[in-house]
Amino acid sequence: MSPLLRTAAEYCWRLLVVGAVVYTVFMVLGRFHEVGVAVFLGLVATALLRPVADLLARWVPRSVAVACALLGSIVLALGALAFVGETVAAEWNSLVVEFRAGLGRLEPLLERPPLRLSPHALEDVRDRIGSYLSSHRSSLLSTAVSGAGRLVEALTVVALSLFCSVFFIHSGDRHWRWICSQLPQGVQQRVSVGGRAAWRTFTGYTHGIVLVAATNAVLVGVALFALGVPLAVPLALLEFFAAFVPLIGSPVALAVAVIVALAAKGPLIAALVVVLIVIIGQIEGHLLHPLVMSWAVRLHPVVVALSVVAGAIAAGVLGAVVAVPLVSVVWAVRQALRSPQAGP
Repeated sequence: MSPLLRTAAEYCWRLLVVGAVVYTVFMVLGRFHEVGVAVFLGLVATALLRPVADLLARWVPRSVAVACALLGSIVLALGALAFVGETVAAEWNSLVVEFRAGLGRLEPLLERPPLRLSPHALEDVRDRIGSYLSSHRSSLLSTAVSGAGRLVEALTVVALSLFCSVFFIHSGDRHWRWICSQLPQGVQQRVSVGGRAAWRTFTGYTHGIVLVAATNAVLVGVALFALGVPLAVPLALLEFFAAFVPLIGSPVALAVAVIVALAAKGPLIAALVVVLIVIIGQIEGHLLHPLVMSWAVRLHPVVVALSVVAGAIAAGVLGAVVAVPLVSVVWAVRQALRSPQAGP
């Protein structure tokens, strides 16, 4: 056998073993994805609330500080959701009227070049949607019932993530030291160094992405309010959550804002919102991410894009959210284990 063929065979069986291990890991995670999601959310809450708990622990006992940090964040989140609900309810009637008027303004534009749609095309679409809903009422009802089951699963995941975050915030460092102490003596140092690097990178990414998302949401909310676009606050909140999916989240959320502006305020305001998308994209890509994220996540934009797409293919929206921090943590651990501090 030639040396080239022997070398290729050696690499092939190693790649097959690695592929089998990766496939097995994903199969296990797929079977227990609710547990994985709960632990991930618990780690995110720990990264955000651990500094707050550490600050409060200077004046009150540690347990009280953890409880105050968690309860305060829950109250803040529920208050934001309640405010958004009240805003939508207050603007709903006027929004329906504006949408109907906007559809009436859009019909003449759609009949002109280059689209040249038939007259009353929007009315035909609306009638077809209504007939579809009436003929598929039973299937929609069963879908709603299954959606209620998914809601129970989501509440279970949230409860488990809160349970995990309580212990992570209170004494996560002590738990990590215990895990390291259970390993063989020869690998304790390397595992400890890799764990510290992973947590440092994950915390930096979490703080950075929250800051970027909050900045984007404020910019979008102020701009939409100034342009008179309805539902400015809910759209800003949508932008906040969409920013957690790098590269594609913000454009999708702002596309929803464009549709709302087009139907409610007409093409001119919609064009201004498109300009807003370009400006916010430039601010995020050339100012916020380099300043906020570069110290925590040192990944090339191509790697980020491929990670987001691969995560979305593997696990949908959740995979797109988790992909970049996961790749960043793996890369940080690799770099840390190559340093002299990692030991032999």
